[in-house]
Amino acid sequence: MRLWKVTIKARLLLGFGLALCCFSLIIFTQVNTLAVSLSPLANSWPAAQVHALPPMLANWQDATDSGDYFDQVKPPTVGHLLWSKFPIQVYVDPVDANKSQAWITAVLDVVREWGVYLPLEVVDSSEVADIRILRQVPPVRQGVLRSRSGESTYELYNRRDGDKTVLSHRFSVYLNPNQVGKYVPATARHELGHALGIWGHSLLETDVLYFSQVRNPPAISARDVNTLKRVYEQPTRLGWEL
Repeated sequence: MRLWKVTIKARLLLGFGLALCCFSLIIFTQVNTLAVSLSPLANSWPAAQVHALPPMLANWQDATDSGDYFDQVKPPTVGHLLWSKFPIQVYVDPVDANKSQAWITAVLDVVREWGVYLPLEVVDSSEVADIRILRQVPPVRQGVLRSRSGESTYELYNRRDGDKTVLSHRFSVYLNPNQVGKYVPATARHELGHALGIWGHSLLETDVLYFSQVRNPPAISARDVNTLKRVYEQPTRLGWEL
């Protein structure tokens, strides 16, 4: 199996402030696109095509006509990072269940939230997972000085699908264990949105994929779902035969 690791995004930057006895958490967002040469691989990639829209998204209707931020989604060379094989298998780091049950519960709740719009299945093995959610400090990146609260990275690989081989991807989502309270699900919600295909940021703070985390993190908005649906209507090289 050929594996091509592509580390793309440095996500939320974490800052701390102290006032009297109050601990305040301020989270910033920065996108760092690392230069990765993929041109030799592109010669063997399949042509970009459109997959059938997943039923959950096909049935989604926005009664509020809220619009979307699809113009802010910038897919990499391989095309939009959408999934075509369902259910999408998600692994949640068990860490120390006795000490981190609140963290696990918060992340699983976020998986269920996004699972309303795409079929997701929690699995026990990280080896078979399409998306791994890890309670780890995001890897050190050159030029990034401050600690980040979250990061999403993906890698490309060849996957056997019956008698054919298809171009596939898988994600690793890193959630900084130093986060507390409502910022744990907020960052998980944001990063899982990236891993499900929204490779960009909203400019409105009422959206989960807003480029900077806010004091009162929002739930998944109609604009988030509208954007996700538009992503899944686009052509991609992923999921097609090599």
